Amino acid sequence: MDLSIVIPLKDEEESLPELSAWIQQVMKAHQFSYEVIFVDDGSSDRSWSVIEDLRSADTHIKAIKFQRNYGKSAALHEAFRIVQGDVVITMDADLQDSPEEIPGLFRMLQDGGFDLVSGWKKKRYDNVVTKNLPSKLYNAVTRRMSGIKLHDFNCGLKAYRRKVVGDIEVYGEMHRYIPVMAKWAGYSKIGEKIVEHRPRKYGTSKFGWERFINGFLDLTTIMFIGKFSKKPMQFFGLWGTFCFIIGLGFSGYLIISKFIDREFALTNRPAFYLAMTLMIIGTQLFLAGFIAEMISRNTSERNSYLVEKKLGL
Repeated sequence: MDLSIVIPLKDEEESLPELSAWIQQVMKAHQFSYEVIFVDDGSSDRSWSVIEDLRSADTHIKAIKFQRNYGKSAALHEAFRIVQGDVVITMDADLQDSPEEIPGLFRMLQDGGFDLVSGWKKKRYDNVVTKNLPSKLYNAVTRRMSGIKLHDFNCGLKAYRRKVVGDIEVYGEMHRYIPVMAKWAGYSKIGEKIVEHRPRKYGTSKFGWERFINGFLDLTTIMFIGKFSKKPMQFFGLWGTFCFIIGLGFSGYLIISKFIDREFALTNRPAFYLAMTLMIIGTQLFLAGFIAEMISRNTSERNSYLVEKKLGL
C-alpha cells in the first residue's frame, strides 16, 4: 500500500463528506493504493454516523472511535499502530489542510530521501492575535531548543515513513513535537514543504490559549527525556553537585569569618541561610539522580535501542 492517511477529528460532521470525496478524487487521479483512517476523538455530534455512512460507500475508509475526548496525540498513537501504507500522511479534518498537497509530500519523501516532511503554512488564515503571533513565538523557541530548522512544527499536514511512526510513542500533547521525537529516535532527515492553508469552512477551532502553555511544558519534557532518559545522573548529579559546592563555599566563608571575628553572628547572616538551602537542594538533586539512575538501570527498557539494519543475523 502506498499511503495511509490519518485524520484525527472531533465534532467535524459537516466537513467529513467533502473531505472524504476530495481525498478519493486525488487518490484516483494519482493512482495511489491507500487507506484513510479516521479517529473520532470523542465527538458529541454525528461525526461517527457520518463516518459509518462513508465507510459503507468506500472500503478504503477505516475508523477508530474513542469513548471520550483523549486528545490529538492519543488519536495519532492509536492510528499509527495500525497503519499499513509505506508512507503515512497526517492531516486535520476541518478542510484547512488540502488533500491536493498529498502527492507533493509523497514525492518529496520518496525522491528526497527524507524520513519526515513537515508542512509549512506560510500564509495563514487564523486570528493574528490568538493564533499567528503565539505560533511564531512557539516555533522560534522550539527551533532554538531542538536544533530542527522547521517553520511550523504544529502543522497537522505531515508525511512520514512508516518505520518512523512505528518507532516513536505519541502521548500527552506530544503531537506538536513529532519531528523532535523523530530526531531523538535517529531520524534526522527532516524536510519541509510549503503547503496551502485554507480558511475554516465549518465549525470553530477546538484549541485555546492553554495549548501554548502545555506546548512549552511538553517541549521541556521531550528535550529532557531525549537527552537524559538513559543517563539521569548526568543532569541531576551535575546540578546537585554545583548547588552543593556553591553552598559549601558560602559555609567556608562564614566559618573563616567566625574564626577571624569571634563576635561574628553566623545565623544573622543571609549567607548562612543561602548556604544551607543550596546544600540541601544539592543533596536532594544528587539523591534524585541516584534514584533515577537505579530505576533506569533496572527497567526492562534500559537497553531498548532502535536498530536500523542487521546483516547475517
